[in-house]
Amino acid sequence: MLRIAAVLLLGLGIFAGWIAAQGWEAMRVLQDIEAGAGPSALKERTPEPARETLTFTTDEGDIAADLYHPGQEVGARIVLVPGFTPQGKDDPRLVQLARTLARARFLVLVPDLQGSRALSVRREDAAAISDAAALLARLEVERAPDEQDVGVAAISYAVGLAVLATLKPEGKEAIDFLVGIGGYYDTENVVTFATTGAYREPGSSRWQTRTPDPLAKWLFLWGNLHVLDDRADRALLEEIARRRAADPEARIDELSDPLGAEGRSLLALILNDDRERVPQLLDDLPASAREAIEAHSLAERDLSHLSGRALLIHGRDDTMIPHTESTRLARAIGETDLHRIDGFSHIDPHGVGLIGQWRLVRAMTDLLAWRDQGA
Repeated sequence: MLRIAAVLLLGLGIFAGWIAAQGWEAMRVLQDIEAGAGPSALKERTPEPARETLTFTTDEGDIAADLYHPGQEVGARIVLVPGFTPQGKDDPRLVQLARTLARARFLVLVPDLQGSRALSVRREDAAAISDAAALLARLEVERAPDEQDVGVAAISYAVGLAVLATLKPEGKEAIDFLVGIGGYYDTENVVTFATTGAYREPGSSRWQTRTPDPLAKWLFLWGNLHVLDDRADRALLEEIARRRAADPEARIDELSDPLGAEGRSLLALILNDDRERVPQLLDDLPASAREAIEAHSLAERDLSHLSGRALLIHGRDDTMIPHTESTRLARAIGETDLHRIDGFSHIDPHGVGLIGQWRLVRAMTDLLAWRDQGA
């Protein structure tokens, strides 16, 4: 999920003075993320976190969640929310990231969200995130004060769900800070980029283009199939998404020809490569699909309650969601720690250069400061 180059600990000589004063712990945390299950300086200095499975109640029923206790004094609490992963809370990369955060003295809760496992964007999961935060806030555990800041750290599409969770009654009360990696602001911008590669800076009328990851449009399709009423269309589009995700040039004629009106309208949006047609193609979707896509958008929402309490990280080379989306999200929130990093793709910093590594250290230092001082 996140791999930090080993050179991080060695290649920042020009910033050595700053790092010696403020950043060594942040560097150890980042290097541990890179190490995964392997050895690291952080592992040598900290006990092995304890992992246990809990359940909490939502409107949809009980949901399992893994709690990671650092085995040392807890500095703050954080709900960790992945993007799409069929393995859910048991994804090995997610488990290692949760362990790293626990080693950094966070009490970490990882809910097993249905949408994450099913590769589906579900509004119910925003409510589940807020319920998870409320549970984490009231948990009584050893070596942790009863009242501590509670954050949500979300990855990719889950950033939007995490923001929506802060608008729920339980989330408003329980969530003190937000960490978003590779997130979005406006769902129309996301589908425009995924299908046409077009994006623009906030406030600019000049469109730019970048070749999007071929998987992006099919993940978008997969994530919204459940909003269609026609079961036959859902089944056909799921197979189309499966084929094209594996091979962008795969033949789909025998699957697309039998589609009904609902399926045809959604597939037309996905196959379109003209940015000027996107608004009309969105309007042509069935009402259920339009409403679902709009419901997950953060545009036009009042997000000022997160001002001074949000840390956003986005790669300038992201080919899934353009970095301009985190810029828009930051502007909507107000005071935000925004870190746009050259060489960082969607959620993978492979290839990040010296300046990018320094910015990652800055971002982690900000998070650790919240742990120590409160958001």
